[in-house]
Amino acid sequence: MNNQNLTEKKHIDWMITLLPLALVIALCIVFFIAPDTSNAVLSQIRFFFGDTLGAYYLIIGLGIFLISMFTACSKYGDIVLGKPNEKPKYSFFTWGSMMFTAGLAADILFYSFSEWFMYAVDPRVAELGSVQEWAGVFPIFHWSFIPWAFYLVLAVAFGFMLHVRKRERQKYSEACRPLLGKYTDGWAGRIIDLLAVFALIAGTATTFSVATPLMAGIVNSLFGLNLDTTIVTIIILVITCCIYTYALLHGFRGISFLAKACIYMFFGLLVYVLLFGGETKYIIETGLSSLGRVIQNFFELSTYADPQRTSSFPQNWTIYYWAYWMVWCVAAPFFIGSISKGRTVRQTILGGYGFGVGSTIVSFIVLGNYSMGLQTSDTVNFLVKYTETGDAYTLITDIIGTMPCAPFVFALVLFTMIAFYCTSFDSIALTVSTYSYRKLKDGEMPHKLIQLLWCVLLILLPIALVFAESSMRSLQTVSIVAAFPIGAVMVMIVWSFLKDAKKYMSGDKEE
Repeated sequence: MNNQNLTEKKHIDWMITLLPLALVIALCIVFFIAPDTSNAVLSQIRFFFGDTLGAYYLIIGLGIFLISMFTACSKYGDIVLGKPNEKPKYSFFTWGSMMFTAGLAADILFYSFSEWFMYAVDPRVAELGSVQEWAGVFPIFHWSFIPWAFYLVLAVAFGFMLHVRKRERQKYSEACRPLLGKYTDGWAGRIIDLLAVFALIAGTATTFSVATPLMAGIVNSLFGLNLDTTIVTIIILVITCCIYTYALLHGFRGISFLAKACIYMFFGLLVYVLLFGGETKYIIETGLSSLGRVIQNFFELSTYADPQRTSSFPQNWTIYYWAYWMVWCVAAPFFIGSISKGRTVRQTILGGYGFGVGSTIVSFIVLGNYSMGLQTSDTVNFLVKYTETGDAYTLITDIIGTMPCAPFVFALVLFTMIAFYCTSFDSIALTVSTYSYRKLKDGEMPHKLIQLLWCVLLILLPIALVFAESSMRSLQTVSIVAAFPIGAVMVMIVWSFLKDAKKYMSGDKEE
């Protein structure tokens, strides 16, 4: 047993494990000590990357989407992520459930309720036309094809690396080996891995800034309480940590069970709102119109940079979203690639678009158009409330309060969001646990103590940040800035995959 522990320690990459965490904690301390100064400095940095160099994100976004289509439709689509005759380990539903819940699913649920009214008050919508025509278009655009392309192209690259080439270094840098060669084992590889883990930790900490206030508000509304939001949020975080830690320590069986339960609740919510909310006709017809407008204007929406800054819409929204998804591309694609063993590249990409994009679009159409239908029929004026207060969280609870059997819907939304966070953190904790090892064979799981360590560490930072809203905003800026180098690494990974896949298809089965 002693020897086994010594071997385990030798295999752990302490630099990759501890340095990014120490850096993020150091930043948090700086934010606490000098929040105003750090906010000002980070805002300037964010302006430089997000505004001055904003076209960089737009080019990468459209480029990777086009590459995903090319890859799925080309000869590379026939490559099996595993042995040539291997069958998928998971059914399509189980695979799709784990894939969809591995990323920003809780954020998707939050923005499905709220994003249309955020756009409705934006000058860009007034430039284009009416709220009815455009407020439902941008949510579908920002959460569908391009962001999911980030996930799916990288997922097949990682799946090819793990299941076909059987590489034992399960790290971001290893996916760049066909391009970097021997430099992968040097400082170039170390820098890539440090950037990846830093972005992952920062992104994980900040994602709770989106939905936890809503969850706390729902708890207060559901039970008629007036508790301090901070206390409720911390309780929710601790419960979430316990659930995802329990599921992760039971391996993929626990993760798949939690993911399927989450999907059942999610689609149950959508069906209930669609059939019993009283806006069925409006939801379907407006959703169909919005989807058609996204398809018709896809390339224009993907390349619009507002050079004269008449509204700064792409800088505030499109570029921000692309950057945010890039930060999350450190974890989710690795997880999707690992569970895609036995599927072809084509099945992974097209199946991912079908389940991931399909579920996302349905969520935005049903939940967003429910309240937009009430707005356009003058039943409730949500826009006046939002313009006056700017409080999306209270407005969402007001929206849910208009639904039949509102307490039931409150409970369903709360449990679904907790489940979404649990499944997202499962995939993150598993991915970052594999990062802690110098080598890990295909199918080999990290030690349970390493998994437990990361489960606890990933939740401590969000709990600490709950006490300082300015620090949360600052760290979110750090995660967006972190997306700039991550975007370049993503391009290198895609390039490496296409190079290696071409070599594999030409008959070089061994690297």
